[in-house]
Amino acid sequence: MVSRRDFIRISALGAGAIAVGAGAFKVVKALSSPEEVKKLVVDLRRTPTYCEVCFWKCAGWVYKTSEGKIWKIIGNDDDQHCNGRFCPRGTGGVGMYYDEDRLKTPLIRVEERGKQVFREATWDEALDLIAGKMKKLSADYGPETMALFTHGSGSTYFTTLLKAFGTANIAEPSYAQCRGPRDEAFMATFGEEAYSPEITDIRDTKCLVLIGSHIGENMHNGQVQEMSDAIDKGATIITVDPRFSTAAGKSKFWLPIKPSTDIALLLAWIHEIIYNEYYDRKYVEKYCMGFDQLKAYVSEFTPEWAYAITTIKPDLIRKTAKEMADASPAVIVHPGRHVTWYGDDTQRIRAVAILNALLGSWGRRGGFYRPSKFALPASAIPAFKAPAKSWQDLFPGKYPLASSPVSNALIDASVPENNPAYPIKGWFVNGTNLIFTIPNQANTLKAIQNLELLVVVDTMPMEITGWADVVLPECTYLERYDTLRAAPHRKPAIALRMPATEPLYDTKSDYTIARDLSKKLNLADYFPFEKQEEMLDAQLKKAGSSLEEMQRIGVKTFEREADDLYFSDNEDVEFSTDSGKIELFSAYFEGAGFDPIPKYTPHEEPTEGYYRLIYGRAPMHTFSRTANNPNLTDLMDENTVWINPMVAKEWGLKPDQYIWLKNQNDIISDFPIKVRVTERIRWDSVYMVHGFGHAEKKLKRCFGRGVSDTQLITNVLVDPIMGGTGMRSNFVTFVTEKTEEEAAL
Repeated sequence: MVSRRDFIRISALGAGAIAVGAGAFKVVKALSSPEEVKKLVVDLRRTPTYCEVCFWKCAGWVYKTSEGKIWKIIGNDDDQHCNGRFCPRGTGGVGMYYDEDRLKTPLIRVEERGKQVFREATWDEALDLIAGKMKKLSADYGPETMALFTHGSGSTYFTTLLKAFGTANIAEPSYAQCRGPRDEAFMATFGEEAYSPEITDIRDTKCLVLIGSHIGENMHNGQVQEMSDAIDKGATIITVDPRFSTAAGKSKFWLPIKPSTDIALLLAWIHEIIYNEYYDRKYVEKYCMGFDQLKAYVSEFTPEWAYAITTIKPDLIRKTAKEMADASPAVIVHPGRHVTWYGDDTQRIRAVAILNALLGSWGRRGGFYRPSKFALPASAIPAFKAPAKSWQDLFPGKYPLASSPVSNALIDASVPENNPAYPIKGWFVNGTNLIFTIPNQANTLKAIQNLELLVVVDTMPMEITGWADVVLPECTYLERYDTLRAAPHRKPAIALRMPATEPLYDTKSDYTIARDLSKKLNLADYFPFEKQEEMLDAQLKKAGSSLEEMQRIGVKTFEREADDLYFSDNEDVEFSTDSGKIELFSAYFEGAGFDPIPKYTPHEEPTEGYYRLIYGRAPMHTFSRTANNPNLTDLMDENTVWINPMVAKEWGLKPDQYIWLKNQNDIISDFPIKVRVTERIRWDSVYMVHGFGHAEKKLKRCFGRGVSDTQLITNVLVDPIMGGTGMRSNFVTFVTEKTEEEAAL
């Protein structure tokens, strides 16, 4: 693409900066004598942290050698999120610090004799440029023209900065590209979301139903541990997946469902539970509304009806429904996390929520517990001025039930041809690689071409940084303080992250970046503390602790104010829904013009020679963000494409053969991918792990390794309820050799 903003490969810049020594494993390897080993153990120092490799944010300890080099990270025994044990990704987090491909200095895009390049810059110069452009954009279009795309712990500070600037266009891609349908479905049903971490009482469950939830591969630490304990105690696992996943291997029942037909199975289960009177009658009568309407609606959705759609045999549907009922109320139909699949995802998760309600699991031991969260006192800052325009004003009436800004709507508003009510002309992107995160890459790049400012804050030269006007190098989570973690759990708790060492290179923390930029925007009142540790100490003292105490213990857990983890017998409960009840029939959805009870609608199927593209996760990686991590690439350095033996035979494909994938829109993957021939995938689908196929050459370990599924996701089915991007509506075929024309693309 030739335009005013070309993609620039940037990570060679700053290569002359100070180089860090080899990874921690080399430090240990170099110790040759028992005396040296003893000295290392005696002189170890530790600092508290919580992990930034995934959203679970397990609390742990960073250990250093006597020379002050980071050695290893382990779990904090007092943390409910991890119970003292880190997953492979968490222990590998030290690789983020030692990765020599890290961003090292601020960079500014410039023009040199008709060619766009980056040059190194000072922090003052880079922030002056950003502040000047933001002020001009505000004068020309209003402050709402700026949008923030953010992910991770730095979200708090950049959100404060952008709200102070005057915009509410602040999106977390995890909403529209991951968890949003689940949040809205559970809110509409129970008046409460499923939270992060999910409030699933897996440790005490008797039956766990995983419908597209890959526990064991997503490595959501606490859930994996609880699932293991539940299996040891005899719990039944039911896995619904077109692929024989790790969880399926631990299951009593595996239902290899035809992709896109999950709602049909869920409706058949609801039918069985109602018409066999398996439901928790007392619970439903006391807490639910709309049961009679639901019963009438599902009367014809028998297992035989579902079999013709899902390919799951009626007897298996009946057996698994009875298994759930026998475990009730200690049963969980898991809400999932990444649930943006087919564009009707809010309704699919509504069916999941309804099934849990019928089984009486919400608020019950072994089902869903009541979370408790520590209320942290906030710093005193000026009130934010209400923005003149919101994200809903961009496209009035679109995604009416979305409770958070929709990232793809902000991207669409950056394209003038879409006729937004007002233009989005500036992006501030923090901790999210939009090129890999948002489906339909061509649309994202089209939006970027119409921007007047794109600022990227990241630790690594991900694909999005190559399109930036200004790149700000963020230090890793091991080198900074951050907000106190106060996520809801069984007991309220707080966890501290503090720097284990000084930031490498010319990198800064999110707080420092946001505060320094606030000064240049005349918004410093919103960051009243010069140093972040002063802010944390003041906050902790108001909470009855101190920074000094938290530096020693890392995690502080409090007792619940009441013994109300679960509903007590016959307890009167008012739910935060319009009716005050669990809503099996949603008048809220009906009033907005959507089906009050989920409806199954057939989806497009692959044409001959094409197969549905399914993607997922690996336990050692978190999407694309860890693909270059030196500790984790040793465990998995490329993805493979799973192909059923029958299909492989038809195409003449062999194990470990490299092929390219081509989607229904004739998009061919940039790089080849290794074939894995396996019975563990249905014949009508293929599967790969997300996060590979990086095109940035300076990401030395992951460049060109495997295929990017995002590149092949060009047909996006958007959920009309809340804007979630359904990404499993794409089909691929196999290319064994590229033509000269294809190779030139």
